[in-house]
Amino acid sequence: MGRVARMSLDEPWTLGTLRVPNRVLLAPLAGIGNWFVRLQAKRYGAGMAVSEMVSSHAIHYRNRRTCVEMLRIDPRERAGGPVAIQLFGEDPAIMRSAAAQVAAAGADAIDINMGCPVPKVRKTGAGAALLENPDLAVALARAAVEGGGVAVTVKLRSGLRPGDDSGFELAHRLVAEAGVAAIGFHPRSAAVHHKGTPDYELAARLVRSLPAPVILSGGIDDADAAREAFARTGAAAVMLARGGLGNPWLFSELLDARKGPPRREEVLGELRWTIERAVEHLGEQRATRYLRKFYPWYVPRLQLDARAATSLQEALQSADTLARVRELLDLACRPSSLAA
Repeated sequence: MGRVARMSLDEPWTLGTLRVPNRVLLAPLAGIGNWFVRLQAKRYGAGMAVSEMVSSHAIHYRNRRTCVEMLRIDPRERAGGPVAIQLFGEDPAIMRSAAAQVAAAGADAIDINMGCPVPKVRKTGAGAALLENPDLAVALARAAVEGGGVAVTVKLRSGLRPGDDSGFELAHRLVAEAGVAAIGFHPRSAAVHHKGTPDYELAARLVRSLPAPVILSGGIDDADAAREAFARTGAAAVMLARGGLGNPWLFSELLDARKGPPRREEVLGELRWTIERAVEHLGEQRATRYLRKFYPWYVPRLQLDARAATSLQEALQSADTLARVRELLDLACRPSSLAA
């Protein structure tokens, strides 16, 4: 355990042939982790960022929106550390093809999702369903390693049901038989989704027994939880997922670059930055709809009184232009709207 005590979140580490400048990463966030969300995390210190989950089939068959939007890697992302694209699927030949295309698009690493608990993913044989088919899981990972020629990581749950540790066993096979460079481990079963206490003891046992880095995810919602989980498990790195939504300052806090919550002006500035990047990504009309999922992450940080916060949330959700969104933000944060 001496190695655990010596490690610090701001230390660099190695993933395959990649140098990762610190041990605080952005986790893959389905439907969210596009290039500008990853760029935001990098701006606040994330040593590596992983994309939202992308279909290997859509890439293989060259779906235009997938290849243009979901595989977009912005040059600004590369400052500060590697960029990984997460794939999901159940066909090794298609995974091999998709990995090659992702590498050609400029990904520094590929992550394979073998932990998604959502039924519509599992019923295709992908995501957490692969815990029931470890031979296929190994074949998929091997195909990605051979097809992409870059470092491949795999995101796993501890098992399908509470008490099931099939993810622990599969992690060893993925490293030994498929050449996976690291395991992203969420020590909760797929059945509980994001509920319940993560089994950090199982994660610590995986760290001690696996001859590859373990990246810890799950239950890491604030700086104290992240530091405790990192120290308790001895993981190579921690991944911020839902805890980082609307809170990029958490990356800086974990790297000792800041203390305390953001000021109101910082939150407004970051939300405006997000709006501009969404327009850059999708155009004004699509961005207006897309951004509605972002507002609930930021508005609670504006320090409005409860009534004003509820009113603002409702107005932002119904705003039909971004000009109206900007006007609402300006109006809501005038002194008369703020908590006493």
